[in-house]
Amino acid sequence: MERHPTLRERIVDFVKEAILKGRLKPGERVPEPELAEMFGISRTPVREAFRQLESEGFITFTPRKGAVVSPITDKDVKEFYAIKGMLEGYAAKMACCKLSDEEIKRMEDLNLQMAKCAEKNDAKNFFKLDNQFHDIFLKICGNDKLYNLIHTLVQQFERFRRTSLSLPGRMQSSVNQHADIVEAFKKRDVDLVERLVKANAEKGGELLAQEILKEKI
Repeated sequence: MERHPTLRERIVDFVKEAILKGRLKPGERVPEPELAEMFGISRTPVREAFRQLESEGFITFTPRKGAVVSPITDKDVKEFYAIKGMLEGYAAKMACCKLSDEEIKRMEDLNLQMAKCAEKNDAKNFFKLDNQFHDIFLKICGNDKLYNLIHTLVQQFERFRRTSLSLPGRMQSSVNQHADIVEAFKKRDVDLVERLVKANAEKGGELLAQEILKEKI
């Protein structure tokens, strides 16, 4: 039976889409009363949604304005993706010889689904599938603390990843990189797997940082 999203989840999705599509810009106020009125609800679910959006890096609270859209700087992006690349690369290396053939096949199938999303320019579903793809080797690496650390980190910077995937051509290049990662896992090439997973993260960061710098000019 399909689970219907809660009020908080609906508000979170609504605000995220508005930010990612540029309807709400960095530094702009996210209006709590208007959202409550729009959804026909009290302000409590809106405040709960704001707490989640803050933890995922979408909004920041300021003394006079309240909730505003967080800015994205090229420095923040480079730092996040450098850490993500190192941690995920190490996890992939640890998982390389532990992954079963069925798990590698599952990664391959997920990547085929991502290729279809890339063709349709469906960044929202691509993002969900991308999480599942990475989650397979992260769980198998055998280090629970590392898994929790990466999970917390990527959750905190979800906005960066979703913005990066929305850039022209990024989804398709990610599909190509994933295909190389799957082949390296099949060969059980530990060092190559680590390098490719690290490069996959770094490419996303590099493209997003370039885009931010371009907008500053």
